[in-house]
Formats: sequence, C-alpha cells, structure tokens
Amino acid sequence: MWIPRLRPILLTLALAAMSGCGDSDSTPSTSAPTTILLSPEGNRLDAYDATTLQKQVVIQNHALDPNGRDINGQVCVFPDGSRRFVTGEDTNQPDPPPAWGIFQLNGSDIGALSATQIGRLVPTYQDPLSIADAYGCAFLPDGRLVTTDIGNTAFGPASGQLIMWFPPLDAPAPRFCKLDVAIGTAQGVFVDQQGSIYVASGRSGPGIYRYRAPFPSSDDAAGGCGRRDSTGMPLVDAIDKQLFIRDLNIPTPSGIIQSASGTFYVSSVINGVIAEYSPAGQFVRRILQPVTGETRPYPSTGTPLGLAIDAAGTLYYADLAITEAFEPGDGLGTVRRIRFENGSPLAPETIDSGLDFPDGLGLLQR
Repeated sequence: MWIPRLRPILLTLALAAMSGCGDSDSTPSTSAPTTILLSPEGNRLDAYDATTLQKQVVIQNHALDPNGRDINGQVCVFPDGSRRFVTGEDTNQPDPPPAWGIFQLNGSDIGALSATQIGRLVPTYQDPLSIADAYGCAFLPDGRLVTTDIGNTAFGPASGQLIMWFPPLDAPAPRFCKLDVAIGTAQGVFVDQQGSIYVASGRSGPGIYRYRAPFPSSDDAAGGCGRRDSTGMPLVDAIDKQLFIRDLNIPTPSGIIQSASGTFYVSSVINGVIAEYSPAGQFVRRILQPVTGETRPYPSTGTPLGLAIDAAGTLYYADLAITEAFEPGDGLGTVRRIRFENGSPLAPETIDSGLDFPDGLGLLQR
C-alpha cells in the first residue's frame, strides 16, 4: 500500500521540479464492451466500460474483503488473448513482500467480471531505504515482461529497478534478470514495436530513459545475465541505456505511452501536464495543462500519473489529486480521458471521481 509512504515521494519530486461516476457496482451491460478500462485505486481494481462508463469493482481491497487483494500501479494485459493481466499486488506487505500479481480475468460484462490470482512475481529490492512498491509493466513482442519498482525516493541513491521476466510467468519461481538497479523513482513503462523499453524516472536526472536491444535471453551468463546485484540476484552483463527525453515541460515524468502516429505522451504529476513528443523525443506541444492561476490538485486537469491509449486514439489518465501539501487528497482522485478532434485535444472528460490514489491504468481491447 503506497498511501502512508507517499508524501516523501511527492515532496522529493516537487523539490526536483523546482530545481530544474459513483463508487458502487453497476448492473451488467447488455453486451460485452469493446474496451474495458482497468484502474487500481484505493487498493482495489475497478473496471469501466469505455463506451457506457459503467463501473465494477473487480478486486476488492484486502481490508474490506478477507479474500481480496491490495492492488496498485500499472495494469498490463497479456498480448496472447488469454485475458490474463499483471499488476502491482502487495497484500499483507512486508510479509510477503510487495510483488506483481498475475490474474485471470473471467466474464465479459461489466457487473459480472471476476479475477483469479494465478501467480506472483517477487524480486528482491536494492536497499533498506527503498520503497519496495511495484509500479510499471510492459510486454515485449515475444512475451517477455518488464517491470519497475520505484526504489528510494528521499534524498538517497537512486535504487529503482527495471526487471525482465522470462516466460512462463505463472511458474512457481519465475526467472528474471535485472536490467537496471539505479533508476530515480522508476514509474511508467512502455515498449515500442521494435522492442525498445521506455521508463519514466522522476528524480536523480529525471526524464524518459530508453533501453535498446539486445536484451538477455535467460537469467544466466549464457543468456547475457552473468553478473549479480547487491542482493545476489541475476544482473545483466551490459545494457544500452540512453536519456531519451528531458524537458522542463515535464519536471516529474510519471507515465509514458505512444500514439498511433508514433509520437509519445508523457505525464508529469506535480505540474498537471501531459506533453507530446516526436518519435525522436523532441517536444511538440502540451495536450493537457491546468488553467492559469489554479493550485493543486488543479480542478481543470488533476495531477496525471498513469496513462493508457485505446485503438481510436483516446488517451486515458489516472489523476492522483496531489494537494499543495504534496500528498493525495482523500477522495479527490479521478480517472479522465482526452479525445481528439482533427488532431487537437479536447478538454478532459471525467470518467469517475471521489477516488483514493488512482495511480495506474490498463486497457483490455477486443
């Protein structure tokens, strides 16, 4: 659960920046939705029909349901059509430690969905000061999974991690190789069609970092993962890491997604901005920014963290509702979307409000 420990994260990000629909379940819809938006908030997982905006709580948090699970972070749907998904799961942390849960989504209609946990991806974390919270995830074209945990966020060395997991992911002890163990507040992840990995880093050189192939093919020396990290776990022999975007429009990069035209959208949670960048990483425009004179949590935009985009090009974002005290306001979070008309972004529409800590998103599209 991030909420009690979030304020140091946001305060650190703020310092870095200065230096550089109802809650109840809805009735089932009459036909299966084309797009389902999955949204962790309040340590549970909500689902929305992207057309009708009908809502259902698919996984209830453990505090309210002994059979529930505590869910946080980005949601990544398996690309094989199995309707499985992976997301942050930290029920009863620190014993067991936070991890990424693998779930099977059952049912088709909003109001009749359920999810069964079928696996858990548990790494090691870098140091005692690290906040061992799972956040980002993305699949490579061949089915390998990459994840981020945010690491130390308060004045210490950067210790966020980027980890590659090798199928089968639902094995009793899934194999993995760490690609990076020194990311400053590692958050959203995106993988492009060429298999390059993009990671949003919020401190210690904030920006979007790009990792290019070749990547390890296994968790041993024969597969390019012959070193060991400080915890004794497999570490990549070498990695091609580059600073891809660093821009004052996004002082605290949080989420990243790519449009159908190849441009990138990047959110910055502290200043309420989503900016667009060219395929080469050059600034194009702001597609979201608060009204002049507003203060956090910026009623016109919110404070965007997680991003998702559907096949029609509609951009969805999770609004954490960070206040002037650098912490999420209770019941102030929202989930919103931005439609485009003739290429121009329209004002954001609120899909749901009154939420606690909506931080990541995912889409299941038919």
